[in-house]
Amino acid sequence: MRKYMKLSIVALIVALFVITTLLVAASPGAATPATGVATSLLARATVDRPAGIPFDRGTDVVMAVNTFDPGGSSGWHSHPGGAIVLVKQGELTLYRSFGNHCEATTYRAGEAFFERPSDVQNGVNQGTTTTIAYVTFPSVPAGGPSRIDQPDPGC
Repeated sequence: MRKYMKLSIVALIVALFVITTLLVAASPGAATPATGVATSLLARATVDRPAGIPFDRGTDVVMAVNTFDPGGSSGWHSHPGGAIVLVKQGELTLYRSFGNHCEATTYRAGEAFFERPSDVQNGVNQGTTTTIAYVTFPSVPAGGPSRIDQPDPGC
């Protein structure tokens, strides 16, 4: 059961990251683009029956791996179904916008975090080594992007 849970979390994290990358590529305007970040799609599948964790039936689960160069940034974004992120290597500082202020939390190798669908965030590698993060994006519109670019909230 524990092994299945770990694999599920990794899969969710990877999926969330892929969706984010696709949304950045598809969304023009005042959005903040990612810099110094490479994303590789690991897998994508459609949920067609109840899964024991809250997925919307008929949506996709997307998995990706993000590689952040030192100083690399995801740009401000959100995810339609949220994201589960596992930091495999290095560290990632996540800036979250809450109205007129931001909170910053640094996650290091071996730590995981969740991004809710309503979160607007920017992940930045403020370390001196490459950061690798596996992301799973649940409940992505079938065939749609896992990421929605957002304008810089100014915090």
